[in-house]
Amino acid sequence: MLGLSSSGVHANGFSLVREIVARSPYTYSSPCPWSSTSTQTLGRVLVEPTRIYVAQVLPVCRRGLIKGLSHITGGGFIENVPRVLPSDLGCVIDVSTWPWPDVFKWLKTQGGVTGLEMARTFNNGIGMVVVVDEKEKERVVEMLREREGEGGEVYEIGKVVKGKGVEMRNLEMWA
Repeated sequence: MLGLSSSGVHANGFSLVREIVARSPYTYSSPCPWSSTSTQTLGRVLVEPTRIYVAQVLPVCRRGLIKGLSHITGGGFIENVPRVLPSDLGCVIDVSTWPWPDVFKWLKTQGGVTGLEMARTFNNGIGMVVVVDEKEKERVVEMLREREGEGGEVYEIGKVVKGKGVEMRNLEMWA
């Protein structure tokens, strides 16, 4: 399983985002609280436009190298990834395999959100999951990286396994 980086929150979990901001000492017009060098407001960072992956993924799709695509929207990894897998398969996702963006660290800390709830609600830096055959992985990674400027950075984030559901590993890293 490969992950393409997100550009931010991507409009996922905004009921929870609004609740976290409302309970915090910040407003949407406050300076970005996790960066003393950013000139952007908290609100502007939270509504960063969703990254579009079509130009990056389409050439790989046209070659028939993708087994499944999961856009990590509301429902996070827990609800979205199983939808693209056969009913007898699940997956293991290792959160230590990609950098965790500061916006999600802030949301987790400020809102007191558990790691599992973060995985159920937000994309946490991975906006698209690409399922590929293990034998084609290197070829697909190379093709996706050729067009990273038109989509997201590519990370190997997990594996498809026998069973059901999503096992999130190393959630303690999101502490």
